[in-house]
Amino acid sequence: MELSKVLTGVKTLQKSRSGSLEISGIAYDSRQVKQGWLFAAIKGEKLDGNQFVSQAVERGASAVLSEQPPRRGVAATWIQVSSVRQALAQAAANFYGHPARQLKLIGITGTNGKTTTTFLLESILRAAGFRVGLFGTVEYHTAAGTVPAAQTTPESLDLQQYLAGWRDAGAEWMVMEVSSHGLAFDRVYGLPFAAAVFTNLARDHLDFHQTMDNYFQAKQQLFLGQGTAPPALSVLNTDDPRGRQLAQACRGEKVLYGLAEDAETVTALDPKISLAGTQFTLRTPGGRVAVRSQLVGKANLHNLLAAGATAYGLGLPLEAIAAGLETLQRVPGRFERVHAGQPFAVVVDFAHTDLAFTHLLTTARELARGRVIIVFGSGGDRDRTKRPVMGEIAGRLSDTVILTTDNPRSEDPVGIINDIVVGVQKAGGRYEIVLDRKSAFERAFAIAREGDIVLLVGKGHQDTQVYADRVEPWSEIEAAQRALAHRGYVRAEAAPSNAVS
Repeated sequence: MELSKVLTGVKTLQKSRSGSLEISGIAYDSRQVKQGWLFAAIKGEKLDGNQFVSQAVERGASAVLSEQPPRRGVAATWIQVSSVRQALAQAAANFYGHPARQLKLIGITGTNGKTTTTFLLESILRAAGFRVGLFGTVEYHTAAGTVPAAQTTPESLDLQQYLAGWRDAGAEWMVMEVSSHGLAFDRVYGLPFAAAVFTNLARDHLDFHQTMDNYFQAKQQLFLGQGTAPPALSVLNTDDPRGRQLAQACRGEKVLYGLAEDAETVTALDPKISLAGTQFTLRTPGGRVAVRSQLVGKANLHNLLAAGATAYGLGLPLEAIAAGLETLQRVPGRFERVHAGQPFAVVVDFAHTDLAFTHLLTTARELARGRVIIVFGSGGDRDRTKRPVMGEIAGRLSDTVILTTDNPRSEDPVGIINDIVVGVQKAGGRYEIVLDRKSAFERAFAIAREGDIVLLVGKGHQDTQVYADRVEPWSEIEAAQRALAHRGYVRAEAAPSNAVS
């Protein structure tokens, strides 16, 4: 494609050379550049692509996108732009033929619930007979198959390539988690969303956003439009104050959902929650339908409502909505049961914010016939302010807290745990410290009795444990299974019936 066509709609400040130039590919990683490619020198949180321009040109880059002015001696056409991330998003859309225009995009944002809501919407759309793709924290469902997620929201170039694959495969819908980082870094810039969904806002990522208001403003961009018109449909959780705030700012059609029985709100009537699942009547302004789901907990009730409200707003039949909500059996690392014949429940969950902790522990407290035992830590090099908050919630809502290691990165694991202990002690909670996560699981299972619920929290679907000097493979499910086997629970029997009583 001619460079001029690749740059259609890109706001350029200056260009080092004139004349036509054929571009055969685009990259933002200098190691991926090939002959005749355009290299976008984007600045990340750790590395600046401008430091690798020479390597990109040596590998064959014939053009460079940068916010810096043209450099002397660079044997490539240099295009200076005011925002290289927005320029990359526009150039990628041009290069791949604007695949999003042939697809209907649903974006889900919020602190908690994005992953589960995304999986639920994919299930509903499939139940309605559509081909659909998915992008999220756990994995991407692409036209070529399922791949592990590198980021919750892919970089704009990767996203456009995936979208083009789905367009060419004849898909009609794309459901995606849209993170605050994805919005702040213009990864979805220029994408025309058919619908945007807001789940909630809780303390998280303040190491990046600094304040909750900044965090909310990043999320809000999905509903206002980034380089394109706002979504035609906004779906908002009005149980959350920020959802009500968004309702005042959003244009176009709005569908509100929540547990408050407002006549205009999509809600759940007579909900019943057990360790086997959730059932309720989904009430919409257009009718009611019975829903039986294998997902557990109040947080998942909100997620089921979010997906149901979105599907209703998009005009999907209530029968397809109910079928899709019932079909989804599990979401990796989200209230995922581990059962090997032990007389106590073991649950793996990704919860790592104060709101997620509150929902998870409240659910466990309501469902446990015995005690609630929680095993968790907190990630290093991330927001420290939430550690004592989560510690206080755990100390208040559980019977025993076992503090352990969770991706310490460059921080001292003991220092991280000490931050959490402050909150546990404030709540008067009983706690133990077992640094090794495998040993922490074994300790929890050793003290668990019949009717207890053991919560293994924080890592969920993650498959590594990240230290300052190494990255080790890790599976929360497999570690739990091994620890249970160590105590003699080795039967490969299924978890209790999914029937809801």
